[in-house]
Amino acid sequence: MRQTSSRGAMPLSLLALATTAVLTACGGGGGNGFSFLPVTGQPPGNPPADSTYKAEIRRTAMGVPHIKADTWSGAGYGYGYAQAEDNLCTMADSFLTYRGERSQYLGGDAQLVAGSTIGRPKNIDSDFFHKHVISADVLEKMIAAQPDNLRQLVEGFAAGYNRYLRDLKAGGAAHEACRGEAWVKPIAAEDIYRRMYAANLAGGYSNFLPNIANAIAPAPAAPTKTAARGRLGKAGLQLAAAGMRMPELQVGGHEGVGSNMIGFGTAATGDASPLLFGNPHWYWRGPDRFYQAQLTIPGQLNISGTSFLGVPVILIGFNDNIAWSHTVSTARRFGFFELKLAAGDPTRYMRDGSAVKMQALNITVNVRQADGSVAPVTRTLYKSEYGPMVNLAPLNAALAWSQSTAFAIRDINGENYRTFRNWLRWNQAKSLDEFIAIQREESAIPWVNTVAVGRGAPKAWYADIGAIPNVSPAQVASCTTPLGAAIGASLPRVPVFDGSRSACDWQTDADSAQKGALGASRMPSLMREDYVENSNDSYWLANPKAPMTGYPDIMGPAGTEAVSFRTRLGNLLAQGRIDGTDNYAGKAATADTVKQMVLNSRVLTAELFKDQALAMVCATPTINVATDPQGGAAIGRDVDTGPACAALQAWNNTGVTGARGAHIWDEFWNRASLQSAAALYNVPFSASDPIHTPRDLKPGAQAALQQAFGAAIARVEASGFALGAQRGDYLFATRGGQKIPLYGGCHGPGYFTIACSENRLDKGGYTMDGNPNGNSYMQVVRFPEGGVEAHTFLTFSLSDDPASAHNADYTRAYSAGQWQRVPFSEAEIKADAAYRSAVVSE
Repeated sequence: MRQTSSRGAMPLSLLALATTAVLTACGGGGGNGFSFLPVTGQPPGNPPADSTYKAEIRRTAMGVPHIKADTWSGAGYGYGYAQAEDNLCTMADSFLTYRGERSQYLGGDAQLVAGSTIGRPKNIDSDFFHKHVISADVLEKMIAAQPDNLRQLVEGFAAGYNRYLRDLKAGGAAHEACRGEAWVKPIAAEDIYRRMYAANLAGGYSNFLPNIANAIAPAPAAPTKTAARGRLGKAGLQLAAAGMRMPELQVGGHEGVGSNMIGFGTAATGDASPLLFGNPHWYWRGPDRFYQAQLTIPGQLNISGTSFLGVPVILIGFNDNIAWSHTVSTARRFGFFELKLAAGDPTRYMRDGSAVKMQALNITVNVRQADGSVAPVTRTLYKSEYGPMVNLAPLNAALAWSQSTAFAIRDINGENYRTFRNWLRWNQAKSLDEFIAIQREESAIPWVNTVAVGRGAPKAWYADIGAIPNVSPAQVASCTTPLGAAIGASLPRVPVFDGSRSACDWQTDADSAQKGALGASRMPSLMREDYVENSNDSYWLANPKAPMTGYPDIMGPAGTEAVSFRTRLGNLLAQGRIDGTDNYAGKAATADTVKQMVLNSRVLTAELFKDQALAMVCATPTINVATDPQGGAAIGRDVDTGPACAALQAWNNTGVTGARGAHIWDEFWNRASLQSAAALYNVPFSASDPIHTPRDLKPGAQAALQQAFGAAIARVEASGFALGAQRGDYLFATRGGQKIPLYGGCHGPGYFTIACSENRLDKGGYTMDGNPNGNSYMQVVRFPEGGVEAHTFLTFSLSDDPASAHNADYTRAYSAGQWQRVPFSEAEIKADAAYRSAVVSE
């Protein structure tokens, strides 16, 4: 093996590959983050010609790995090695999750350490959920559905991860936080498939993890009691309608994680190449965080971009000819079936007059006790033909599993094994036409919209084509149960059907890719020469000049409700660039201009409402605030408005690092927007003018706005941050004990540039060190003649190891707005000033 320096080669002695470290993780080495064994007097050996796995890992600026191999298994091997080298602790922890082994090592009552698409449940609930949902039969179907090249990637990835782990345990110094823990152990290919399958479920099962993990059947009751318990009268329905406590949907919820993306056609770019801007707002920590890399198999694969940790396929990125990104979709991916239970047996349900026995699974989870011992805990969980049983009693007591009624949940992606095959085919696509054909054929994308551009293609592509339940308007009318109607008020467009009638099964079209799913021809798509955009609202306004309507209701609202301020701003940014009204030079959507405009941290609600709001809330020098409208905490004092009004009047309506006063507006708007739209806005939403409505604050909202403003001032005063503090003083990430100032903000106030902390301002500021979401992997990509031009960020940096040189470098570059011109061609990679190369094999 050979380490290649920036401009030369350094030989390394090769020891026995299976037992001796030849590479250690990023951290403790030079500026490139590698730490190699010391050179001895022995000349380097070459990896054996008959190596099962072999890959070259080339690192460039920010530590980004460019994996090159001759085989699919070799590419997977290099990728698994590189991911583990940078993020071993996070990955090892996540494999515990997907195997259902968290409780065995970390105790049952502890929560997951980082947020993800399953939230942060208790370990014991996470364990039962994953053992139940990713059962042996499901895993077998998942593996069987994959093409040979993907199977080889997975096998190689697991081997590469294990190789790095062996190297580290043989004497490496990286990943001090976890390398000695018993739960950091080798994995099998099945662990990767579990991880991949779990990613499918973010729009469905994952949002109901504790409800599925705790769906315990009641003991059978005597028949005389069954009838009495089985009737849900008018009072029960009223209870269900009035007292629903909906789970927080991590993906597809009201706030949740989201993204921005814009595809500019050549009418907007002014040259022969379209341009893609992609910007998922995603987790900064945990198993679902992104990892940037390039995978190359000469003649077969050359793809750059990002994937989740533990996934060997690029999920968002670009190759020589196409570039794409994703945003979370409004389309519902799940539904409930209300089951009528057989008399005397709550584990049998009626279907078309016949009793059907549920499938019982006796699942045992080993749980670490306080004294360090391990004890088994067993639950019997059930599956129906629709999917797992789900305990909805925490949402409302009327929805409990009773002697006569129970609920099953169906996630369309629970039966979608095509997802990663779709992405891998995209990785290899040679044109936008081929990309589109793959998307239609597979209809597999699990819970996101897609925007793509291609070399030589003048138009940009938008689609919400994937796995989506197929329910007809007639079924919604005839199959929705009374309880389903009550649930619908809190979970609109989620089908809650009568499970006792086969007529209520989800339908299948002639072009459906799987049973019960919409066919591709009935899902929305749009191609435009100017632009297409999505910021997590529905397909309706992919371009406001061409609103799309007439698609199934389950896809999302189409002109019936206001879009978010972020969607409005995204369209204003795109159209303003095309019109040349955005204060940047010219009219073309060039890479340089787009890079600037997507980081400018404009706050749309401030642009629209600040002057009107200040006229109302600054009319009095003091405001008496009894309680905080946000949360109800007691304040009980007069608040002086003068200094805050002065700070906001001077504020430039942005969230850039040097902006002064943005936190006052954030705190104010988060409270002001708790009012209904009817109470807050003078001009209501209009489907004929969706980018400019609703607008103008109602004079009648003055009293509520004053209370919101007074509470906002009180919060800022309690925080210790000055009213005129700079944005970067209280919005930051910490690396190596130093604060890195950041910019942007949360979705609610209308930021397009997202850095959304869950931490309260008065609890240490808007720190991005906990479980935030925000700009993550960002890319601006175009296709000039003869090459690929790509500019990227990985905002939280590549490695989770505090000792790594790549734990903070990308974050500092992002703080400074310094996009990375990521190398793609062989010549560009080797010419990179930070270029390093190492070969791993076995």
